[in-house]
Amino acid sequence: MIRSNPLLPKLRAGEPCIGTFAKLTDPAATEVLGLAGFDFVVIDNEHTAMSKESMVGLIRAAERVGIVPTVRPRDKGAAEILQALDAGAMGVQVPQVDTAEQARQVVARVKYAPQGNRGYAASQRSAHYGFMNATEYAETSNRETLVACYCETAESMHNLEEIVKVEGVDVIFIGPFDLSQALGVMGQPGHQRVLEAIGEITRKTRAAGKAVGIIASDAAQAKRWIEQGIQYISLSSDVGMIGALGTRFMGELRDIAPGR
Repeated sequence: MIRSNPLLPKLRAGEPCIGTFAKLTDPAATEVLGLAGFDFVVIDNEHTAMSKESMVGLIRAAERVGIVPTVRPRDKGAAEILQALDAGAMGVQVPQVDTAEQARQVVARVKYAPQGNRGYAASQRSAHYGFMNATEYAETSNRETLVACYCETAESMHNLEEIVKVEGVDVIFIGPFDLSQALGVMGQPGHQRVLEAIGEITRKTRAAGKAVGIIASDAAQAKRWIEQGIQYISLSSDVGMIGALGTRFMGELRDIAPGR
């Protein structure tokens, strides 16, 4: 049977969950993240050229080491969401959700009837290729699949009070870099305008009983976000962590390798 999603009870209990983005297509990278203790991984189909085959490989790797596989689809289209979930993703993190109606459409594309209208096929990987009881599979999938919607535009901020009322949305995920663009301070996620917007989004989302998510560049920033009531933290990415650690190591070696 489909396994339970440990993120959902943690988020509902107010506990923090720490994940990261997977941009590398080698399943070994995702296995390492799970073994390192991350709670979840967001397989990034939006900002990479990842193929569907690579996505499935990363989902399998995540399952092997007990890290929750979620997917950021290329867009909020029904086919993108369906293919990620049929492949075995236990959640989707959907970009550019700007209105309550769009949020309802996302939920409908994630959930089977009666909560939604997700296309059903009993032979897909998430249903163990047809070896699961069809009714039990649909009910469990509806219960265990996480829905995160991005708040990253001026329109989404304007409509947030209605978006957070949509049943089935578990997390509002803040995109600081896109917010910096929307707020006229492009590329400055630490600008006061962006920080004020993050605070406002957090307050409105928590008041509606939903969890808030955001990216963090390092552990120190993740701790600050948690202190502000943000629970669902995507800490850097596999690529970002390789770059940061490599830069740190080379910096520490400059005394014996001058000019590097």
